[in-house]
Amino acid sequence: MKVRFAPSPTGLLHVGNARPALLNWLMARNAGGSFLLRIDDTDSERSRDEYTQAIKDDLLWLGLEWDEVATQSDRLERYDLAAEKLKAAGRLYPCYETPEELGLKRKIALQAGRPPIYDRGALKLSDDERTKFEAEGRRPHWRFKLEHEDIEWEDLVRGAVHFNGAHLTDPVLIREDGRPLYTISSVVDDIELDVTHILRGEDHVSNTAVQVQLFEALGGSIPTFAHLPLVADASGQGLSKRIGSLSLQSLRESGLEPMTLNSYLARLGSSDAIEPVTDLSQLAKQFDITHFSRGTPRFDPEELDLLNARLLHLMGFESVQARLSDDFDEVLWNAVRPNLTKLSDAKLWHDICRGAVKPVIEDADFTQSAAEQLPPEPWDEATWGSLTGALKASSGRKGKALFMPLRLALTGLDHGPELKVLLPLIGRERAAARLKGETA
Repeated sequence: MKVRFAPSPTGLLHVGNARPALLNWLMARNAGGSFLLRIDDTDSERSRDEYTQAIKDDLLWLGLEWDEVATQSDRLERYDLAAEKLKAAGRLYPCYETPEELGLKRKIALQAGRPPIYDRGALKLSDDERTKFEAEGRRPHWRFKLEHEDIEWEDLVRGAVHFNGAHLTDPVLIREDGRPLYTISSVVDDIELDVTHILRGEDHVSNTAVQVQLFEALGGSIPTFAHLPLVADASGQGLSKRIGSLSLQSLRESGLEPMTLNSYLARLGSSDAIEPVTDLSQLAKQFDITHFSRGTPRFDPEELDLLNARLLHLMGFESVQARLSDDFDEVLWNAVRPNLTKLSDAKLWHDICRGAVKPVIEDADFTQSAAEQLPPEPWDEATWGSLTGALKASSGRKGKALFMPLRLALTGLDHGPELKVLLPLIGRERAAARLKGETA
C-alpha cells in the first residue's frame, strides 16, 4: 500500500486538512505501507515556500514523518508528456472561448434548465476558425474529452459510487499559459509514484469520476478510493485554511499536545470512541477506514481541551522530562499531573513546591497554630492526615473550614492537587513560613 497527502502550499494547515494527512498516515502504517508527501505547488501565483515549510513543520509536530516527498513544480515536464499523449489519442482538445463567453454559455444553460455542461463547441471549429483565433492572440486551454459511459468504483467510505460521463463536463486540464491543473498533475503523479490508495475529502468525488477515465486514458492502474465527509466547526460551518484559530500552528502555540489532536482526529467521524492515546503506533494498530461514516463530523475546541487534560494525566515523566525544568523530578510530576490542562500549567505547581509563594491568610491565629503543630520531618502522604487530625481536635474545625485556610496559606490558591501529596514536596521549612504569613 502507498498513500499520499497532497497539500497546496497556499496557506497554513488547519484541522480540516490535518485529518486526511493523519488518516492517510495511519492507514499506511496499519498496512505496513508507505506515506508520500506531495507538495501541489503548480499554482505559482499563490504557492509560497514559507507555507511549504510550515506544512512540513506541522506534520513533524504531529509525528507524521513521510517516507517520500515529491514537489509538483519539479515534475512539470512529466505533465507535458502526459498531455501530449492525450492529444495524440484525441482525448485532449483545444478550446478558445474566453471566460466571458464560457460564463454566457453557462448562464444560458441554467436559464434553459440544463446542467452547465460544456457543449464541446471547440470540437466543431474548422482549421480556419482556429487559425483566426490564434491570429487574434487567443491561446487555447485544453479539455479532456470524457467518454459518455458509466464510471463506477467501490469507495471504502461511501460504498458503490456511480457516475455517467455524459452528465459531467469535459474538464480543463491545461491552462492558456500551458500550466497543468490539479486534475492531470495529480493523476500523473499517482501513476508514476505508484500510489495505490487515495483517501481524501468528499468534495473530490465528482473529480474522482473524471480522474478514473484519466487513469485509464494514460494507461495507469486505478487506485482504491476513500472519500471522507469534510469537517465542520462546532456550529456546522465549513473550515478554511485561512481560519487562523484552527490552524495547527495556532494550536501548537496554545500548548496543545500533538497526540491530543491525533487522538481526536483519528476517531472523529468514526464509530470508535474518542479517547486519549499517547502513542501514534497504537492509533495505527487500531485504525480501520470502514469505521468512518458519511455523516459530517464537527470539530469542537472545547472537547479538544478536555481531551488534552486527559492525555496529560496519562503521560509518563519520561515523555515530558525534556520539556520541564531541570529540577522537575518524577515525584513532582506524578503529584501535579492530575491537575494539568496544558503542560505549561506544570510550572505553576513547580514554583509552589520548589519556589516562593505569597500565602493567602484568612485566619492568622489558625494558621499560626497549624505552623506550631507541624510534625518533624521526614514527611510522607500520611503527614497531612496527622496535621489535620491534630488541628481538628484542637480547633473543632472540620470540612472546608479546616482545609481551605490551610490550602490558601500553603499554596496561595483555593484549588489544586491533594495536599497530602503536595505537603511533603513543599517541605517543613516552606510550610511553616507560609502558615505564619511569610513569603517562602
